[in-house]
Amino acid sequence: MRHILTRLIVSLVAAFQLTAWASAAESTEQPSQVRPNIVLILADDLGINDLACYGRADHRTPNLDRLADQGLRFTSAYCAQPICSPSRAALMTGKCPARLHLTNYLPGRPDTNSQPLIQPIIEGQLPLEEMTIAEWLKSVGYATGIFGKWHLGNNAFGPQAQGFDEAFLPPGNSPPTETEGGKNEYAITSAAENFIRQHRDEPFFCYVPHHTPHIPLAAKPELIESNRDAFHPVYAAMIETLDDTVGRLMALVDELQLTDRTIFIFTSDNGGLHVLEFPGTPATHNTPFRAGKGYVYEGGLREPLIVRWPGVVTPHTTTDTPVVLSDLVPTLLEAAGIKLDTTVGPLDGVSLLPLLRGEAIGPRPLYWHFPNYTNQGGRPAGAMRDGDWKLVEQYEDNSLELYNLANDIGETRDVSATESGRAKQMQQSLAAWRTSVGAQELQHNPDFDAALHRALYIDTDPSQLRPEATAAATEPHWTAWRKQMNATTKGRRAQVTPPTGDIRLHAKDARVHGERLRYEPESHKNVLGYWTNASDWADWEFEVPVAGAYEVEIQQGCGSGNGGSEVDVVIGDTTLSFTVIETGHFQRMIQRTIGQVTLPAGRTTLAIRPRTKARAAVMDVRRVVLRPR
Repeated sequence: MRHILTRLIVSLVAAFQLTAWASAAESTEQPSQVRPNIVLILADDLGINDLACYGRADHRTPNLDRLADQGLRFTSAYCAQPICSPSRAALMTGKCPARLHLTNYLPGRPDTNSQPLIQPIIEGQLPLEEMTIAEWLKSVGYATGIFGKWHLGNNAFGPQAQGFDEAFLPPGNSPPTETEGGKNEYAITSAAENFIRQHRDEPFFCYVPHHTPHIPLAAKPELIESNRDAFHPVYAAMIETLDDTVGRLMALVDELQLTDRTIFIFTSDNGGLHVLEFPGTPATHNTPFRAGKGYVYEGGLREPLIVRWPGVVTPHTTTDTPVVLSDLVPTLLEAAGIKLDTTVGPLDGVSLLPLLRGEAIGPRPLYWHFPNYTNQGGRPAGAMRDGDWKLVEQYEDNSLELYNLANDIGETRDVSATESGRAKQMQQSLAAWRTSVGAQELQHNPDFDAALHRALYIDTDPSQLRPEATAAATEPHWTAWRKQMNATTKGRRAQVTPPTGDIRLHAKDARVHGERLRYEPESHKNVLGYWTNASDWADWEFEVPVAGAYEVEIQQGCGSGNGGSEVDVVIGDTTLSFTVIETGHFQRMIQRTIGQVTLPAGRTTLAIRPRTKARAAVMDVRRVVLRPR
């Protein structure tokens, strides 16, 4: 329903300059021909060390090297999460995975008895309530298309439900032929080329998330042979194929004389795969960085990022300013003329336009919350980078590791003992950030097998893997570990929030009672707001399909200095109480579990009633979710 309403509003603005979008259009008024086109290419599991322009000697990437020569190359760019789906969610929304409660790949890794902790149940898809970059760009006249891998939900949760006009989502694997690689690279590229040609006379957002170079590895035999001296010949051939497709899109933009008004971006979703996962791996190494995909060490978090924008970006430049993938959303929206503060609302990412112009941006800490176990041997951990300092907190035992990246880029010398004050202070900052975004917590595992945990994670520490000269020479050292790791998850299923089964109560459907409380329909709001009277309240009447226990989650926001109001949530005969948390902005939402209720099947009501108002307003509420337990 929200998407139908959004499209209707966009149409009205185009035809009549009416409704709430009119104010957004007024604030971003500029002729469509001056809005830059955007080509955004996302590689899958491509590491920071995988391109020649980043120093990899045994990979051939002439087109990406040329792109870097024509643009700005980031040397401290980070993914939003060291694994695929969460990073993609951040790239689409500008919000961190912890806030979205989408912290692991979909459908996720099952819990096992090798784990001392039980992972939180994550969202099974990118919620439709989240506005994506495609939706925002579409609202100001962009044609939007995705060609490749979505990995944020199927069917009703696919890209065309999230703002993309066109979507071509081929399988991730294809038999290599004379005209195709091993990952449908050329089919994806051809579809993107057709889209660009079709929309050459209007602003377009062309999102090309390739499957390359994700496992299983496959490439044309002749390319494998010509890369026979690489660390992994098949992987190197896949990188060369990916580079060729980038060159094709660069050539097309040149041919259509669109180069000067096109922002051309290349990046990846997370670090490279450095461990044995499928036969014929590890795929790559991330030397000199530690670990890779599935870890919060630098090899898992750092990624290549290259931006070309003639007339704005100075060619052949680099920046070592730390940035994160979610920064691309506010950057591109601002580049498209959309005013972030009045139209989009608060995001976790920040605009990098000053960096693109050669200016500086203020220093800021970067945070990660990864409450998950991974197929690559990663364990639940948090991380924080502040200047040259990097903190890693292991959630299993709350132990701390502290590294000075200025002189220890490989994270080999833990100085948390000698810098204990700094480590503790950063740990407190990390904890405060987790609270501010509503991060999910882990639970203790009653079936924990300590001996199995030691065998998989302690006696053999995959984060410390040091590659041999080739992948083939590295693989035998890890076959026993891989076999045991796979055995722990055999026959088990991951727990994610399914697209059906939840009861979701949206702000727009609430019955509002009182003098000031109202539903605010703007797309960046979509909340119950103006809750300035503690006597105002709201409720929903709904159907409980199945009797049983339900976990109750509320999505709330609260401006700086306004936290502390006491609120009751009354569901049938049960009352749950919580204290409103300050989030920094009334539209900066966090998802909070406030308790559990047992409900009979049939009609019931849920009411939100403040008991106290601590400051100017109680809070804003976007939705309430009841999840079967």
